[in-house]
Amino acid sequence: MRGLRIGAATAALFLSASIGLLSVVVPATASAQGVAGVDPYTNQLIERINIRIVNPSADAGLNARVQDQVRTALGVFPGERFSERLIEFQITRARRTRDVASIDYEISFGARGGLDVNVAVTLGDTAAAETGRGMAFGGKFPTIYDKNGTFVRFKLDLFGLHYANNNAWYGRPDLMLAGNPLVQGQPAGAGYDQWVEAYAHYGIYGITPINANTYVYGGLSAITSGSLGQELFTDRTRSFTGFEDAYVGIIGGQTDARGNRFSYNLTAGRQRFTLANGFLIANTAANGDERAALQANARWSADMLALAQLRYNDTKFELFYLDPDELPLLDSQTTYAGANLEFQPAAGLQIGLSYVTSPKSTQQYFVFDPVLGGPVIRTREGLEVFDARFTYSPTPPGQAGPFFGAEYAVQRNRNFDMDARAGWIEAGYSWPQARWSPTISYRVARFSGDDPTTATYERWDPMLSGGTGEQWVQGANHFKVVQDSNVIAHRIQARFRPSPKFEIVPQLWLFKADSLTNIGGNPALTFLSDKDYGMEANVTAKWFVNRNVYVHGHIAYTVPGDAAKAALGGDAKNWLSLMAFIRYSF
Repeated sequence: MRGLRIGAATAALFLSASIGLLSVVVPATASAQGVAGVDPYTNQLIERINIRIVNPSADAGLNARVQDQVRTALGVFPGERFSERLIEFQITRARRTRDVASIDYEISFGARGGLDVNVAVTLGDTAAAETGRGMAFGGKFPTIYDKNGTFVRFKLDLFGLHYANNNAWYGRPDLMLAGNPLVQGQPAGAGYDQWVEAYAHYGIYGITPINANTYVYGGLSAITSGSLGQELFTDRTRSFTGFEDAYVGIIGGQTDARGNRFSYNLTAGRQRFTLANGFLIANTAANGDERAALQANARWSADMLALAQLRYNDTKFELFYLDPDELPLLDSQTTYAGANLEFQPAAGLQIGLSYVTSPKSTQQYFVFDPVLGGPVIRTREGLEVFDARFTYSPTPPGQAGPFFGAEYAVQRNRNFDMDARAGWIEAGYSWPQARWSPTISYRVARFSGDDPTTATYERWDPMLSGGTGEQWVQGANHFKVVQDSNVIAHRIQARFRPSPKFEIVPQLWLFKADSLTNIGGNPALTFLSDKDYGMEANVTAKWFVNRNVYVHGHIAYTVPGDAAKAALGGDAKNWLSLMAFIRYSF
């Protein structure tokens, strides 16, 4: 069967099936999950923790003791992933340190794409500080109550975005969006289109001690979002309000006399979850359609996350159950469960191992049966993913040197013959002490396509992969067409930091298909005559104005390759997109 060729009748059958079942085959392609409005902090790698005493005492021993105690109470260390909620809760614990009057922090860009967390400690009378802060004591908004380790605050994020395209979908939305259930009214296409999006995320978060080493925490919030103008899929004005976070948890730990750190975190409810670097799981909620805010990517919280995290020094172990918040129109009733282990066997070396399975799903795959000469429909239910990865930086943060990383994952299914592969490898070099702190890197990633001459299903299932344009949203425009399946992506990326809080990230992309058979992808690209998807150049600018204000913008220019040109009858135009947003949070 190796020499099997797909005839015209079979091709027509596949094409009609692809279009008719697009909504259940590839919800990621159908929704084109937004990438613009990503949280600039959450899940970014922490490169350095800098603890500074604003008003140091003349007693150097006291200063050193306070810094060490604050560092221990924070319980956040380089190599971990940043969580704004967690660090605010940990700061509440650290404020109880003797001789500490107040603690605050700011964020700046790290030398290698992560974050530096800069903690400012003010010495003072601890007893006076424990009289209480916040509105309950006549203090200022947004802190409601802060006393004796109990901390309750109001949280508000305000976000506004402008997005524009010239020749979206290569100017052929009639073919690129054929059968897409999200198309309502007029989608963006040939010529210039623009729209605006906005959202408000508001809620209450708090933490309180059970004893000196154990705290209970929780959060409850909602999001109101809206879109106006000519969006990628529709020109209809929409607004939506719904719950976002609704969770409780317990966190604790201690440090022994030798300095060994043990901590745990048990939590359940509606909340966001990212597995490691987002290669497998990042977008745990969907946007667009009736929820609006497609590119603002307002929503992240899963319908349910049950998570247990244990950490001993630099080793972290996680168990999780996840029910993502899918669009009602595209709900595949998928759930995931898994385990994750991360550890540092040597300085600068981070290793991770993950296992993920899908115990329930109606998400469908087209599995070509060479005996029948046609497709057999299977589901994601029973999916198993085995993942291994590492990152290595031989020089400490803040010093010039190379860095490396790689990841490899295999997908199987307990209910049918599946063997899909994905992986990446990256090498780079950074000069943090040089002018503008430049960094340059090269990464190649492959997500397998299906071989129609075998009964084995080889097409990579992208699951909930995503994150930011520097993670697994590969190409600002091109990602909307191909996503992370049946693609080989080459990326050259640089970083320049004119200041610690301002960063410019240019990227050059080359995209190739792994297989000429692309069943389950964009309907216009179901069967390819060439493996050349196209090229993209984009530039992103990011600015932490201060703790509360973040500004972000990009420009992207995508040139379709021979595969896209042939699929669109030679009428594929270059695609330009422009985006800018501002986020205010407190």
